[in-house]
Amino acid sequence: MTIKHSFKQREPIIVACAQIAPIVANVTYNRQVSNTAIARAADLGAQVVVLPELAQSGYVFNDKAEALSVAEDLDGPTVQGWRALAEARGIVVVAGICERLSSTEVANSAVMIEPDGRITPYRKAHLWNKEKLIFTPGSELPPVVDTVFGRIAVMICYDQELPEWVRLIAMQNTQLLCVPVNWPDLPRPETERPAEIVRAQANAAINHLFLAVCDRCGEERGVDWVGGSSIIDVDGYPVAGAISNPAEHVLTARLELSKADDKWISDYNHVLEDRRPALYSGLCASTRYVHPPSAHCSTTECNPRPRRHR
Repeated sequence: MTIKHSFKQREPIIVACAQIAPIVANVTYNRQVSNTAIARAADLGAQVVVLPELAQSGYVFNDKAEALSVAEDLDGPTVQGWRALAEARGIVVVAGICERLSSTEVANSAVMIEPDGRITPYRKAHLWNKEKLIFTPGSELPPVVDTVFGRIAVMICYDQELPEWVRLIAMQNTQLLCVPVNWPDLPRPETERPAEIVRAQANAAINHLFLAVCDRCGEERGVDWVGGSSIIDVDGYPVAGAISNPAEHVLTARLELSKADDKWISDYNHVLEDRRPALYSGLCASTRYVHPPSAHCSTTECNPRPRRHR
């Protein structure tokens, strides 16, 4: 989905990731913390501010009923509070909410709020692990919006680990991809950085666009978080963050978004024009992954089992 708005780019711009520690099911507290973080980022000069996934509600719900009990509409107090800040400060805000779809359905959503108050929602299409027991997956492509600061897209956490999903928005001339995330701190080799950060860097480099990935921190019902908020340039190199930081903080970077318009990476290589779609037709030939039988599965098709909790 491409949103056509009037476009006047001002470069460079300051982008911020406001890493906070929401408390699950404590919407009043989360609203206060997120509003304070947005204001702090704006005080630091940020023109685009990204908050974590489900910043409004927290993440580790016991069940769908608990999620429904704290879900809000897009015209609810949390989003409208963010909207007031976006309008007052003249900034773009991207943040995650538990969105009420109906009396029985909720979505893991994010909103992009522009300085003029326009709200563009996105509902997470690729649900991770037990999210599938709680949320209704989105069925729309990530929005790509011509804002006053540049061409900005939004997706949520695990969405960004599906390379086809990121390539779709790259094909729409996205300059900056904003990704609210909740990355659990999982075991890894002592000398290695979190793999989630590495994948975000790869997506930036492969598609030659900027990424602003905002993680959360703070223990929640036995889950610790990477605190891996990162701002990454078009070559895949971090310009801010990209380490584990367990504290609340605001990460900022000055980005020249027009660099994402140049997809040439050598005199003869263009990251999008070098594609050969006719060779990749198998990607769309089947909607179900078929893998070899194993000791755990005696059929040629079965549901993959989650290996990690996120």
